[in-house]
Amino acid sequence: MIQNADILALWNAGVAAVQGRSSVNLALQSHDVDRPDLVISVGKAAASMACAVHDVFGELPTLVVTKYDHTQDAPQHARIVESAHPVPDEASLAAGSAIQDAIAGSPKGSHLLFLVSGGASSLAEVLPDGMTLAELSKETQTLLASGKDIHAMNAQRKEISQIKGGKALAGFKGRKVTTLAISDVQGDDVGIIGSGIAAAPASHDFEYSSHIVASNQIARAAAVEKAGTSVISNSEDMYEDVVTLAPKIAARLRAAKGGIYIMGGEPTVVLPPNPGLGGRNMMLAAMIAREIKGTVGIRVLIAGTDGTDGPTDATGALVDGQTWDASGHLAIEQANVAPWLDAKDVLIRSGPTGTNVMDLLIAEVRSS
Repeated sequence: MIQNADILALWNAGVAAVQGRSSVNLALQSHDVDRPDLVISVGKAAASMACAVHDVFGELPTLVVTKYDHTQDAPQHARIVESAHPVPDEASLAAGSAIQDAIAGSPKGSHLLFLVSGGASSLAEVLPDGMTLAELSKETQTLLASGKDIHAMNAQRKEISQIKGGKALAGFKGRKVTTLAISDVQGDDVGIIGSGIAAAPASHDFEYSSHIVASNQIARAAAVEKAGTSVISNSEDMYEDVVTLAPKIAARLRAAKGGIYIMGGEPTVVLPPNPGLGGRNMMLAAMIAREIKGTVGIRVLIAGTDGTDGPTDATGALVDGQTWDASGHLAIEQANVAPWLDAKDVLIRSGPTGTNVMDLLIAEVRSS
């Protein structure tokens, strides 16, 4: 076992292995992707992914749709539309129209390279006739608070959207579409990532191929390689509600032998009315801290690989047996765990990472 293992370094290694620029660059070569005529990149990692295409092919007509303040890696020549996440705003509608127009304007014989990563469901939208942005926002907030997993949420989003679930590419008149995706969903299905914004329609006349360029599995494998022989287990099984997951994970770690434990996935959380600040990772971290209170020799880092967790500037937290105190009960009850964890000085702030492959939990158990 590696004594005093730096588990943040393991998390960083996992995230670095799935960074958008390097992952797309590798995919372009390994899948022998030919030069596109148009690039559309949408999602939290859109700027980084588009940069890789510029690295390989040089300047091309490029549309980048990404979250506010996530543009630092975008090619200088690209048209950039920044919009809101996780609740769509007016800019999301502008982004949806821009995607629709770019696809519709592709001439016969053209090749579209469609890059997609998590967050696209909110960042770009075209509403059905009769629906307002206010109605969409209210429905999205209800969905986010419901505790549904990403598959269920994105299925509902596809029903509403005029560009999700293969509808965007229904207007493509060119020769070929190549989709490269960073997966933020269990099962790595392009039809679920970004609610299927870069998926092919059921019936189409163009050549279509899709490839997953980065995933939670790849991130976890990189963390395992960094940790070496100290890794006891590596699993992707964090798909339950945080209320169920926290005691399960804590019990497992309390009974575990010394070493590193790596888990991936995307927990769900049911939010109260008018929730405070924090996301699913912070909520899970706070609940695990409660479960391991007073335990010596356990440290747990849980953080989103995209660099943000909920409407905050942090991506997760690193907790141990000394983190918890009774004031945490109210923070959990009000879903206001970010300020509580921040006061404990245990929040992780990475900034935008240029990727999004769900969440990583890395725990260190030290033998007594």
